[in-house]
Amino acid sequence: METRSAKRRKLWFSENYDSDNGIDRISDLPDAILHQILFLLPIKSIARTSLLSKRWRSLWSTFPDLDFNTINNHPSDVTSSTSTTSKLNKTSAKKSSSSSSPRFVSFKDLDLVSQVLSLRDKNSDIRILRFRSHLSFSCLNGLIRRAIRQNVHELDIDVATDDYFNLPRCVITSESLRSLRLKSRSPGFRLPPSSVVSGGFRSLHALSLSLVISFNQPYLLDLFTDSSFPHLRTLCLDACEGLKQIKIGCRALVDVTLDRCLQLHGLDVSGAKIERLRVANSFDAYSGKSWVKINAPKLKSLCWELNAITGSSRLENLTSLHEASIGFIVHEELTTAKLQSVSNFLSGLSHVRCLTLESQCIEILSNKNYFPHLQHPYNNLQSLELHTGFKKHNVRGLACIFRSTPSVHSLIVKIINDYKIERRQWNRDLWDMYSSEEEQYWQSQTLTLNSFLENLNVVEIHGFLECENEVSLAKFFLKHGKALQEMTLCTGHCNYRDSLRRQKIRSQMMGISWASSNAKIFFH
Repeated sequence: METRSAKRRKLWFSENYDSDNGIDRISDLPDAILHQILFLLPIKSIARTSLLSKRWRSLWSTFPDLDFNTINNHPSDVTSSTSTTSKLNKTSAKKSSSSSSPRFVSFKDLDLVSQVLSLRDKNSDIRILRFRSHLSFSCLNGLIRRAIRQNVHELDIDVATDDYFNLPRCVITSESLRSLRLKSRSPGFRLPPSSVVSGGFRSLHALSLSLVISFNQPYLLDLFTDSSFPHLRTLCLDACEGLKQIKIGCRALVDVTLDRCLQLHGLDVSGAKIERLRVANSFDAYSGKSWVKINAPKLKSLCWELNAITGSSRLENLTSLHEASIGFIVHEELTTAKLQSVSNFLSGLSHVRCLTLESQCIEILSNKNYFPHLQHPYNNLQSLELHTGFKKHNVRGLACIFRSTPSVHSLIVKIINDYKIERRQWNRDLWDMYSSEEEQYWQSQTLTLNSFLENLNVVEIHGFLECENEVSLAKFFLKHGKALQEMTLCTGHCNYRDSLRRQKIRSQMMGISWASSNAKIFFH
């Protein structure tokens, strides 16, 4: 009697193969569909399929998506032959040690890259070429030229060379290339002369360059304009050594990233279509004449992370700004000019709807020499997130921010606890005091913060250790937050003795008169 499993196998066979002629229905699928299926496999597994038949050998020779990074991304797949294009060597390689992070392609596997490119169908375009390797410039140049000759659309290369190398000119003049990502590990690469670069990259839509050596190349100032990149939508520049000034103004740009440009003195970003801008770890911290200018009417997201404070700032027409995350790094005592620059920068974000300020921003706003309030209120701001060490001198800085954000509905305060004695010590008399110094200060701000308190709905305080500063702020919100609906206080683990103290402080907070009858408080 035929078993169920046997019936299932028979049914599957009858559905996939003609019982009379033995027709392989999978092989009859169009090339485009089979290429899409093969794209889900590591490159060596794809290569092995060429052993099946002439049909599959043809599919391999025309396969358009060559991702050689999967050689090391899938260690279990390295146990096969190294090159099917050279009749698939039958000597097996040992399994590589499992690792979640990709590594450089070995010299042996680099030969595979070269052989695959040389034996491909010359009439078949390459859609994607992606690999990582340590190799000589001549070898790199040869691989890139072969890819360009086969009209590569996306080139993604992560390389380390023994010496500086120049970006091959064929990359710049290519008419098929749509996306270029070139990451140099060490020591870096140079762009060709301006006479070559200015007339190239006509078809490029996405560009990512890492470790560009740009000393004595002043033409880079105006490189990223319409004349060189008429169709560029995404630009990422990382670790551009020697880059002093740069102007980014391609009319098609949507997404811009600038990271680790430590010698930067001047940045000018303008574009009618730019929606996302991220600048991180950049600018010369010791230059008093550095500057930044941003003019992007459609900008929706701005991320400004760990940048040195520039000597001047000018942000214009950021009327569509939805979210912004702002963080500075301070290396020395701030001059009046740099404090003014910070004020101008923050004032330029006045249309933002969701704002995150990192701890250094709070420190700057808490500076006794800082101006008493921002020049423009954030009337559109709905969500505010603040990261702070919440020392005593930060209280006035927080009040300055609250005065400038009258329409905020949601407030998140993340306290950065360094667990020094100053932050860990408990005010033993806190629950016995009628009013602490901080409470008296917040009480004095009730009128100036009236609009803020009338709109605040949700408050979250993370890292809440029931120290004097945060307890005073929480009690102030409960006493005067007329629209408050929910307050969440997230505390860490504590020992039994600290737990008793916390219970006393919580009891005190629960016992005061709340301005909102709908308010709820949660302790986590």
